Amino acid sequence: MAEFHPIMWVYQLIQWILDSLLSPSPPRPNATLSRPRIAIIGAGLTGVSAAAHCVGHGFDVTIFEAGGPENLGGIWSRVNNTSGLQIHSIMYRFHPSVHWTRGYPDRKQIVSQITQLWKRYALDERTKFKTRVTSVVQDKQGRWIINDPSNGRFDGVMAAVGTCGEPKMPHIPGQEKFKGDIIHSSRLDGKSAKGKKVLVIGGGASAVEALEFVVHTDAAETNVLARSDKWIIPRNPLVDIVLALNIFGEETIFSWIPESLLRLFFYRDLKDLAPTKKGIFTDTPMVSCPTQIDQRHKVTDMMEVNSDIFQMIRSGKAKWLRGDIISFTETGIKFNHRATGVPKNGPGHEIVVEGDMVIMATGYQRPSLSFLPDDVFQDPYQPPNWYLQTFPPEHMSICANNCTYLNAIGTVGNYHIGIYTRLLLMFLVDPLTRPQEYWMKRWIDMTRLLKSKAPGGAFDFFTYAELIYWFVFCVAINPFRWKWAVFVFFGIGTTMPLKVVQKEDRIRNGLGMRQSFA
Repeated sequence: MAEFHPIMWVYQLIQWILDSLLSPSPPRPNATLSRPRIAIIGAGLTGVSAAAHCVGHGFDVTIFEAGGPENLGGIWSRVNNTSGLQIHSIMYRFHPSVHWTRGYPDRKQIVSQITQLWKRYALDERTKFKTRVTSVVQDKQGRWIINDPSNGRFDGVMAAVGTCGEPKMPHIPGQEKFKGDIIHSSRLDGKSAKGKKVLVIGGGASAVEALEFVVHTDAAETNVLARSDKWIIPRNPLVDIVLALNIFGEETIFSWIPESLLRLFFYRDLKDLAPTKKGIFTDTPMVSCPTQIDQRHKVTDMMEVNSDIFQMIRSGKAKWLRGDIISFTETGIKFNHRATGVPKNGPGHEIVVEGDMVIMATGYQRPSLSFLPDDVFQDPYQPPNWYLQTFPPEHMSICANNCTYLNAIGTVGNYHIGIYTRLLLMFLVDPLTRPQEYWMKRWIDMTRLLKSKAPGGAFDFFTYAELIYWFVFCVAINPFRWKWAVFVFFGIGTTMPLKVVQKEDRIRNGLGMRQSFA
């Protein structure tokens, strides 16, 4: 009999309530859905979630996916089987109907939830696999053509290609000399590091995954070679939430408080690994606990997995070296080891780090948005400098959901996917809510002014609280959007706003103005 976990029971109850209250009803079999018709590019987590929201509210969609059915789930369909969330699943509720059975689900459960959502909302009937989108153009009536007219015409476009494409494998001088294995961190299934000296190149989220892999496969020695300083935070939902509540989305006069607390209570004797010239609200932090599950010692659902990065370093199982890769040698990597605070390519001590296996934790190539119209890439309003970061000012009927962000504290797989989707639907259905190009650009300018001191630019980093502020501002600034507020934020109640739009349509029709789709 399964052991009863009261916290997990409460979590399951909360998920059931959210599903019951906020999940739109799936369309009936053979249902005819209405306009506006949305083209969704990408069948990953964001694309499937956005499509489910659209059809659940009665609007037709077609999903275009470059890969085959095996690519359903996007990046999660391509990573290691032992990969999983680095944040708590309560912050990864990409659709109200998602039901997690673990606090930190693995890849298989994540793909399973995406697949169930895809099937529940009959999206299998509305998905075109092996259809790479190369162009998105408007016809004379302002409707969008995806590649060519044979794919139909659409009133709106949702780009959902994400930020992780093919594995990034940079060439390093002397690489061909190395006598050991060189493997990307996403290709570790079936590999073993038992008894080997392993070198991990990179210090981001992929490095956490690689580090856990080598520890769990009994590597003899592990060295992480990281070029950049990066904040590491505990794998704790409360810490994530507190940091994400910084509504300013940048460093403030109070940022020293969480940074000092992390150094004092989390880094402790490893304070030299903490960044000295980079604030915590400038870059996406790493999560300290593992993304791998030890297959020999299964863990319980809500339990912290075996150990964290710092425990590995303290126990001598791993070393974290800051510096620059110079070249490969036959037996390792020539490395410029820099001291704390010394910038990239600065002076250091040149050493050779020996190893017989190299894991390239170098991340992924960013998928291109070049299929979108050329005019959305004009300075100074090119991505990520768009309205709400996702709507290009030139075309409010395009939304690049989860495609344009660079760094953030929060999550890419949460309720904002639905909010962005419903904002697009609102703009398409109700002409009086549509943002004009001039005012979209003024909002971008205002945000730049408010975040003028942000080192990477206004849109290079944001927090989840700032994102929610953007949404509230967007709805509050236009009184014609107020009737849509409950729908936009919670996905509840399209009937009343649509009836109001129909009355407005009759007035506009009498004035000879263009009608909506209501």
